[in-house]
Amino acid sequence: MVTKVLIANRGEIAVRIIRACRELGIETVAVFSEADRNAMHVRYADEAYLIGPAPSRDSYLRIDKIIDVAKRSGADAVHPGYGFLAEREEFAGACEEAGITFIGPKPSAIAAMGDKAVARATVTRAGVPVVPGTEGEGALRDDEIVAIAPHIGFPLLIKATAGGGGKGMREVHNPEELPPALAAARREAEAAFGDGNVYLEKLVTGARHIEIQIMADTHGNVVHLGERECSIQRRHQKVLEESPSPFVNDDDDLRRRMGQVACRAAAAVGYVNAGTIEFLVDRDKNFFFLEMNTRLQVEHPVTELVTGIDIVKEQIRIARGRKLSREQSEIAMTGWAIECRVNAEDPYNNFMPSTGTVSASIVPTGPGVRVDTFIYSGYTIPRYYDSLISKVICWGETRGEALLRMRRALEEYKIVGVKTNIPLHQHLLNSHRFMGGQFDTRFLEERFQMDDEGAQRPEIAAILATLAAHRRGQKAAQIVRRGDRDTSNWKWVGRYERMHR
Repeated sequence: MVTKVLIANRGEIAVRIIRACRELGIETVAVFSEADRNAMHVRYADEAYLIGPAPSRDSYLRIDKIIDVAKRSGADAVHPGYGFLAEREEFAGACEEAGITFIGPKPSAIAAMGDKAVARATVTRAGVPVVPGTEGEGALRDDEIVAIAPHIGFPLLIKATAGGGGKGMREVHNPEELPPALAAARREAEAAFGDGNVYLEKLVTGARHIEIQIMADTHGNVVHLGERECSIQRRHQKVLEESPSPFVNDDDDLRRRMGQVACRAAAAVGYVNAGTIEFLVDRDKNFFFLEMNTRLQVEHPVTELVTGIDIVKEQIRIARGRKLSREQSEIAMTGWAIECRVNAEDPYNNFMPSTGTVSASIVPTGPGVRVDTFIYSGYTIPRYYDSLISKVICWGETRGEALLRMRRALEEYKIVGVKTNIPLHQHLLNSHRFMGGQFDTRFLEERFQMDDEGAQRPEIAAILATLAAHRRGQKAAQIVRRGDRDTSNWKWVGRYERMHR
């Protein structure tokens, strides 16, 4: 029985998990680094514990410290969120050894599917088509990779075998680029995941990136919750996601086949809990296994909005040993959902990271609008972690309604004090190719441009900052004190009326 959950993460996903636990009546424990002392997830949790300095390798990646906090706080379960230790076999194993429920897959499944190279070999044996690349299992040396590369054919993609999110990933278009790209990818992967192992994959041009959300329980049931379109990417990192996919939506047979393959791939390793099977789909609708993310995805809210299933609550339900709440025949996709990732970066300056104090944050609301965030007025964004600060998710009965609702939400969203990529999303939503669903994974980098409007508009930021300061001043001036009268206003009115009869 899960009664107290430690969230081994930070940011918006930690807040998201805390809210789900609170609705289920489950106590929560937060962990934080010195840079996150004033973070929202620390304020929202029932308990919070410092686990180390700001760098993630000294705090959020320290398995020993997190297990120690779980024992001291009496937490009987750990939710890893995404990133950090979410796809680390050692972490799931350490929880198991300590008698703590890991809200996620078994260590063996993470080992089989969390390591991208091993995952390719595993699903190939299960009859799942894969993108051509370095086959087999285990780590490859640089000289081995260089020797194999010409047989696969350029262009190639170097990918980290651990983790995801575009970390440890490099494109290579000729043999000369390969050695330095390998070194850079290994360094980045080591820094992000503590594992510098990489593998090669054929770069499929003109492809769509489409993923299938799966759920599996301990009773042998595996279902899929439809697809998500994740082709809008910059530097291999997703920027905008939607569900269903405009490429798949009119092809029920393709959705059914992809869903079946995804469930088969998960069943091949005895997978339990939430996971995502990612595919590349070419122009002819041939699909290839890309990788499996053995964790909750950043973009899970779009699936929640179109299926009505709370994936985090379902994860906890599975961890408690219960069956899935729905069978495959009971799962239907209704309407359309779009998610825009709001990052603290400057889209007019090569997307340079932007840190500092948020002087004002006005979050959009209204029908069909959801915002998952962890920032607030007065919060200082640290420089040590990912630039994602918020997710705006909009639902509509049709894709057109969802797009219009997202436009309205982005216009209402005001973040003052740091630069964000909201202008990028606004320009993207106005793109005729995007509106028509005519895009692939290269669209944002090769066939989309930010115009100069707004690039030199510092006066807008100055006006907003002034308004925010004025608003704070007004709030500070509103001092409420007890009246000098010795009784209530109602009695004073009664006395007044009796005196004037």
